[in-house]
Amino acid sequence: MRTVYLCGFMGCGKSHIGRMLSKACGAQFVDLDRHIVTCEGMTIPEIFDKYGEPYFRELEVKYIRSFGGNTVVATGGGAMLRDETAAFARENGTVFFLNAAFDTCYTRIKDDTNRPLVQQNSKEQLKELYLKRFPIYRKNCTYEINSNTEDKNIVEEIMKFIRMESKQTENLC
Repeated sequence: MRTVYLCGFMGCGKSHIGRMLSKACGAQFVDLDRHIVTCEGMTIPEIFDKYGEPYFRELEVKYIRSFGGNTVVATGGGAMLRDETAAFARENGTVFFLNAAFDTCYTRIKDDTNRPLVQQNSKEQLKELYLKRFPIYRKNCTYEINSNTEDKNIVEEIMKFIRMESKQTENLC
């Protein structure tokens, strides 16, 4: 299996679905934000405070490039905003955009103190950010998944695309 990258707005379910999907595929699971925290020895708010958001985005680029096949990567909400990062992910894996409604995302993230963008912005500002990012996620993904449904349905929909890609690869050999 090629590397699977899950992208979408904060709170769309990337980590939760990623864990479920990795079990279903027998793949390794990596939460990119947690991976960065472990590797850098600082929390995300500490990285933002000490070095700023652009530095954190560079870390995302660095670590996204470090994963091999048979891995499900739950990217951060901003990881696929850079065209070159998204292009790398599409060329070396498959990018799934988990399209969840803003209100669903907001309900999940509104009290999360580990998300600097949530702490620094009002609900209205976060909705603006969501609307700004939405077309970028859509443009930079391989497949868009409706994630306003049950978790098992989301995982099965992704699995359908993974199986389809696997069959296409087998037919090329």
